[in-house]
Amino acid sequence: MSSETIATLVKMLESLHETAQDLVVLHVREYIEDLRDELQWDVSFDKTQEQLAAAARRAKQEIAEGRAKTMDYDQL
Repeated sequence: MSSETIATLVKMLESLHETAQDLVVLHVREYIEDLRDELQWDVSFDKTQEQLAAAARRAKQEIAEGRAKTMDYDQL
């Protein structure tokens, strides 16, 4: 982020009352935390993509060979 963009955000915040500033900061913190969490999930998913694809291929093969059983969700 450029210094100009940051300066613009600071000016926008400074134009608000202190209570509103606090509220904006709270929302931005929550947004950043959510964004970091999403990025972490993306990295985790990327690391396991090949394993997930292999599991899907095995499941498809088992279904084609008649070795798959229907799952009874009521007995879980």
